[in-house]
Amino acid sequence: MTDRSRPGYVLTTDPTRVDVDLVHRWLSEESYWAAGRAHDVVARSIAGSLPYSVWHDDTQVAFARAVTDGATFVWICDVFVTTAHRGRGLGQWLVDTIVEDLSAAGLQRFLLATRDAHEVYRRSGFEPLAGPGRFMEIDRRPTRAAILAALPDT
Repeated sequence: MTDRSRPGYVLTTDPTRVDVDLVHRWLSEESYWAAGRAHDVVARSIAGSLPYSVWHDDTQVAFARAVTDGATFVWICDVFVTTAHRGRGLGQWLVDTIVEDLSAAGLQRFLLATRDAHEVYRRSGFEPLAGPGRFMEIDRRPTRAAILAALPDT
């Protein structure tokens, strides 16, 4: 995995370039799914994942991470683009890059969850679960109600 660029931006998979403090602020203060998440939890989640970051000049402006076993399954999560850089396709660039990189490594199953960005992810090839009744979960997150609030039929 190498750095990629487009005018004004660089997408990197270098874990040493992740601004953990900034990502923590985004997730814990600005996202609905990780509101209040502790700094050490964010740091550990990044350390245990494949992080993808987008930089503009010397500032990180977007982030996503892939949780994977490296062979069969990928969960894409914590996709975040800072407000000033939204609407420029950076979130889709992150997700498309993760899918491209890990597909090239032989992974075939990708999963993500969203409350309100279905159309963005649909453009990257995602579709609703074909067999949602097969999935089960234990969800003890304090943000569970906020995450499920906008879903139909819940």
